Amino acid sequence: MRQPTVEDVARIAQVSRQTVSNVLNSPAIVKLATRTRVQAAIAELGYRPNLSARRLRQQKSATLGIRLDPMMNGISGAVLDRFLHALTEQADARGLRILLFTAATPEEEIEQIRRLREAAEVDAFVLTATFHEDPRTEWLIANRIPFVTFGRPWGIDDMTDPQHLWVDVDGRQGVYDATISLLDQGARRVGWLGWPRPSGTGDDRRSGWEDAMRERLGLGEAELRALCTESHDGVPQATAAVVAALVTGRSAALAGNVAKTGASAAVAEAGEGPDDFGLDALVCASDTLALGALIATSSAGLRDLPIIGFDDTPVAAAVGLSSVMQPLDEVAAGALELLLGPTGNTVGVPNLAPNEAHRLIAPRLVKRRSNHLPLSEPSPSLTR
Repeated sequence: MRQPTVEDVARIAQVSRQTVSNVLNSPAIVKLATRTRVQAAIAELGYRPNLSARRLRQQKSATLGIRLDPMMNGISGAVLDRFLHALTEQADARGLRILLFTAATPEEEIEQIRRLREAAEVDAFVLTATFHEDPRTEWLIANRIPFVTFGRPWGIDDMTDPQHLWVDVDGRQGVYDATISLLDQGARRVGWLGWPRPSGTGDDRRSGWEDAMRERLGLGEAELRALCTESHDGVPQATAAVVAALVTGRSAALAGNVAKTGASAAVAEAGEGPDDFGLDALVCASDTLALGALIATSSAGLRDLPIIGFDDTPVAAAVGLSSVMQPLDEVAAGALELLLGPTGNTVGVPNLAPNEAHRLIAPRLVKRRSNHLPLSEPSPSLTR
């Protein structure tokens, strides 16, 4: 069966071949009514552009490049996996491809970008995992290479720079909403488990918890610090950090017992209940930290302690943890819209005002009745 052509679309839509081409390549210059008619004809005929011919004609690769981050662990890695899936799916709908590449350091990533750009293999880049003093964005701007970041320009004063396109999830708002939810349920000593400072993303999320605790309870800096625990983003590290926090919350004598006999045995020996640990809820900067906290608190007899994570990973759903969900489909859509416009498929020089150069997307709290599954084996750090 013959494949439909541009001429077929033009005939059905009663427009010229050039108008069809404009709708496909520069839709913004076509009147809405005409564009709608052409798009209806494209859908009716099932027409798909010859992408190879277009790439040769336009001297464009129709490809976006993105570094595949090293997988630190299977929990946090799920966030990038979901983002890549959403980005690839939505790019394909626009007739674009995604090229994945690897790099161990920001400097290696810059070198990979330079090589891919010089070979005309990639039209623009999507950066992830932004951080304080990130050298990648400055280099890309200086070399006039189109890019968008999933994450804000932490620590530098270009939050509204139209040359730096970025999309991010409002972590502060997500954690604020999670904390308010716990306070509305009657919790008062809501603890925070986050990453060591400075951390752009982590500090932003922590600020949501701080704001909620200040507004509702009037806590000062010293009181907030007393409710904070820091850990690197790994389940064993988070488990150990929460165990240490539980121990610190008891008397020095009980701390000695924990060191000798384990947390569960120490609680029984002291004859004290779970409430003596000093927290009645915990908000975490990630699901990885939340899972570590769950292991620590469950093994210490605190199976009813409310814990909320961040990212809403499959692990959180599996164990019944409430979590703040990042709407990654919206993140991918926002990144493509900034690079390509609402419907286009060609990377160009964006003509954006400073306040149009970014998208801050609201997350959503997913509430679950935590299973707090009885652990068949206590955490090694909580046993003798």
